[in-house]
Amino acid sequence: MKLIGVDLGGTKITAALIEDQKITKQYTCPTPFDQEKLVVVDAIFRAISQVYVPDILGIGIGVPGPVDLENNLVLDVTNIPSWDVVPLKQLIEGRFQKPVFVNNDANCFALGEKHFGKGKPYRNFVGVTIGTGMGAGVIINNHLYSGQLCGAGEFGNVYYLDSNIENYCSGMFFKNQNLSGSEQAEKAKAGDIQAKKLFDELGVHIAHGLGNILFALAPEAIILGGSVSQSFPLFEKSMRKTFEDFPYQRIYRNMKIEVSDDANMAVLGASSLVIDSII
Repeated sequence: MKLIGVDLGGTKITAALIEDQKITKQYTCPTPFDQEKLVVVDAIFRAISQVYVPDILGIGIGVPGPVDLENNLVLDVTNIPSWDVVPLKQLIEGRFQKPVFVNNDANCFALGEKHFGKGKPYRNFVGVTIGTGMGAGVIINNHLYSGQLCGAGEFGNVYYLDSNIENYCSGMFFKNQNLSGSEQAEKAKAGDIQAKKLFDELGVHIAHGLGNILFALAPEAIILGGSVSQSFPLFEKSMRKTFEDFPYQRIYRNMKIEVSDDANMAVLGASSLVIDSII
């Protein structure tokens, strides 16, 4: 079985050919985010063409914004200002004459974990991406629940302290203090006390953020992805310590918190849209 997955980001576009659950070819190019909408579409065309083979089953595309699944429209992509309303499915199908499926990138991450990663054993789980921002995808009874306009799982926008969860649980936690998360991670690993305290504080906030997911869905597992999640050993202890105050301890103790071990889950997850829709 051959599939193509595409991860459209605000800065880069990655397309990959997946054969028998493995990436066999991959291509990445810059996203012309400040150009007209069809210029961006042309860049996606070129990326897909670099990995395309005629016998693919279909193409899945993850986008960083809402998607109207009924009318097959990508809507109001924040990092690509010209993308207010884009009939992306129609445009890609017209170019390649293959089935195309489009969804929010965080939803794709969760679906990818279900088909390719650590979500395989679970019927009900939430995939949470913690990187520049915070997003989430919800799997219920082995299927992706997208909600209206693929807006389900926006736990990062839940009100928290003086702002929202995302401001305290993602890379924005460091950015708001004029710090680099990657630099602080290196310092913390080297034993820097102040950097370690920062990650302890981050762990407290992440526990509160994930706690909202437990209250809302009580999933079997939460699977973390994204750049900040790679520092999990630095904030795990304070996160789990904070969960000791969670009121429903049986639910917490029965739930697994895991970290994705595949850096390519964005494109794998996008290709999973084809599996979920056709197979």
